[in-house]
Amino acid sequence: MPLLEMKNIVKEFPGVRALDGVSFTLEAGEFHSLVGENGAGKSTLMKTLSGVYPYGTYEGDIIIEDQVRQFRGIRDSENAGVAIIFQELSLVKELTVGENIFLGKEPSKLGVINWSELYHRTSKLLQDLNLDIDPRVQVGNLGIGQQQLVEIAKALSKEAKILVLDEPTAALTESEVETLFAILRKLKARGVGMVYISHKLGEVFEMSDRITVLRDGKTIGTHNAAELTKEKVIELMVGREVGNIFPECHHDFGETVLEVKNLTAYSIDAANKKVVDGVSFHVRKGEVLGIAGLMGAGRTELLMSIFGAWPGKYSRQVVVEGRNVSLDTPASAIREGIGFVTEDRKRFGLILEQTILDNMTLAGLKRISGAFLTNRTRETIAANGPMKSLRVKANSPLTVAGTLSGGNQQKVVLGKWLLTNPKVLFLDEPTRGIDVGAKQEIYAEINKLAEQGLAIVLVSSELPEVLGLSDRVMVLHEGRVTGEFVRKEATPEKVMAAATGNH
Repeated sequence: MPLLEMKNIVKEFPGVRALDGVSFTLEAGEFHSLVGENGAGKSTLMKTLSGVYPYGTYEGDIIIEDQVRQFRGIRDSENAGVAIIFQELSLVKELTVGENIFLGKEPSKLGVINWSELYHRTSKLLQDLNLDIDPRVQVGNLGIGQQQLVEIAKALSKEAKILVLDEPTAALTESEVETLFAILRKLKARGVGMVYISHKLGEVFEMSDRITVLRDGKTIGTHNAAELTKEKVIELMVGREVGNIFPECHHDFGETVLEVKNLTAYSIDAANKKVVDGVSFHVRKGEVLGIAGLMGAGRTELLMSIFGAWPGKYSRQVVVEGRNVSLDTPASAIREGIGFVTEDRKRFGLILEQTILDNMTLAGLKRISGAFLTNRTRETIAANGPMKSLRVKANSPLTVAGTLSGGNQQKVVLGKWLLTNPKVLFLDEPTRGIDVGAKQEIYAEINKLAEQGLAIVLVSSELPEVLGLSDRVMVLHEGRVTGEFVRKEATPEKVMAAATGNH
């Protein structure tokens, strides 16, 4: 008898069948990965399990420990032993770690919270998970990785039998991932069944007992992990054989478009701490310059400081097409022909409540629609171009951006900047959190843009991505340039040695 069985789940939204008869089982003490392209139905299936989509809004059965369950909401699902950790954190940043973990279930007597007991329980839970986090610290003062671990501790405080993790390592460092996996192995030994959603196939194969593949809302198959390879999983996900995921690059370089001299940026929290220290570089027309480095090396801070968006202090000289320019704000950077696809598309790249049309035309509105009055016809024509070329999966440009899958949201962000007709395009983690099929399409688009003469600066934490797309690789370590390699010299060993300061 499985711990969990989901039978023939059908879930429809207006105009789309997100789940089409999906079946899924989970055993006690099993680590079961759920993989598929963005929009395949993974998160929708888990939201059905967790009561986000209540009974009556879907067809099919959810059976836990041989009992059919009909969840009216999240609390019903939690009471049945299900805990889910979503991609978007649900912590209250103004509250402490302990207050977040026991929010809504604080130990109390006669309506008065027992704070001593609350923090004692929190300390015990964190200690049990080997997490060195102060239970009284405000969550907003923690790094994003530690916040993710607090989210996991919060879920475990409910003593769940079934734990669902949706892209839990997207914002974690390597050491934090190791901490998380140690916790999950301990839970596995206790008999907790885990459903793991991730695009990182290395993690999937490291941890999984079984792997279930979804495609277009259907169950493609469930296999023992030992019987599969990464290549086979990708083939099942996208419905076709996938050869070399990176396109062949044939870029003709022109003159230098952007030159940055002696850029130094300071930490937001510590005014005298340099996060970027005296970095200089250039990028030419038709060239992809990759910037590699470990987390905290200063890559994002470098791009934001050039773009006029870094909230801390910074200084630099910027030259665009041979002219010294003053980029004090993002608006001035846009006027000088610089576009910026940021690493956090939901916070800085999109207005999720607005349509694809409004998002795509936002940065280039004056050029597309006119200086004084908006012209919706011209905007629609303009937006249809990138929608078609980037193959955005949506019914129309009037589809709300927040309803799209992660891969399609990223394509909308890229399309927005292409409509500004940029000379230089910054791409900061352009494929974070998207599936291999969408990645391949974005890789092809990056290559095509470079062939058309666009200068591109690419930041990625995935070393194969940097090496597979870049004509030249600049490596940062603790805010300094520690190496620079042309494509044929940029081996993983050389780049990693520079990234760790062992150059």
